[in-house]
Amino acid sequence: MNNAVKDNKGHKTDFYIDITNEVCPLTFVKTKLLIESMQSGQTAEVRLRGREPLENVPRSLKDHGHGILSLEPEDSSQPPDGIHRLIVKKA
Repeated sequence: MNNAVKDNKGHKTDFYIDITNEVCPLTFVKTKLLIESMQSGQTAEVRLRGREPLENVPRSLKDHGHGILSLEPEDSSQPPDGIHRLIVKKA
């Protein structure tokens, strides 16, 4: 969960979490716990899927003041609610 990784654009992130098997509201709860463990300015990659997490997690993070750097499908051939990679920067 806390290993630095590179996203599909080659950007290095400080943390990583995969919440593709979680359902709302646990998707945001787990993401929020990760963000709370980070230092200001650090970045995290969140792997998520499903209509609700794709809408709610980025919106909730923005509402808490964090920056959304990108939200892109992992594979462009997937449906719109397929697996996405969210890159967030802690405020």
